[in-house]
Amino acid sequence: MTETLVQSVIAALSGSVSKEAIVFLISMIPILELRGALLVAGPILGVPVSTAIPLCIIGNIIPVPFILLLITPIFNWMKGTKTLKPMVERLESKAMSKSDQIEKYEFWGLVLFVGIPLPGTGAWTGSLIAALLGVKFKKAFPAVMIGICMATVIMWFISYVLLGGVHLLG
Repeated sequence: MTETLVQSVIAALSGSVSKEAIVFLISMIPILELRGALLVAGPILGVPVSTAIPLCIIGNIIPVPFILLLITPIFNWMKGTKTLKPMVERLESKAMSKSDQIEKYEFWGLVLFVGIPLPGTGAWTGSLIAALLGVKFKKAFPAVMIGICMATVIMWFISYVLLGGVHLLG
């Protein structure tokens, strides 16, 4: 599914926006985020690491404050509608099924949840869980930021060193 989503985004945007814009936009998409964007940036699009990393970090960060601050009221409103309530309840249930680590260790649990690139983790889901658990913004936002930086290092190594065969800084 992830691979198909990446291919669809690249196909839809190729020719109309730059490779850098594609990387930036992919980093903002739930599920793909920075992890998918760095995998696309190096091995597929050939975007230099010095360009890709800032684009991916900024793109991945942009949705975080909105999720942390606004998702609970939006979900509450959506649950008030007959049509959207089942979808919101599924999203909340799926997110909360992964909340043990964050609930138990809060700050560091959130850092690890966002920072270790496993399926179903990342800034979007980590921010959603933090919001649903009522973690304060001043604690959740820095934890997500550190997690994004951690994921950046891991995905840089995978994308540019292991898969890209590119020099460590080039």
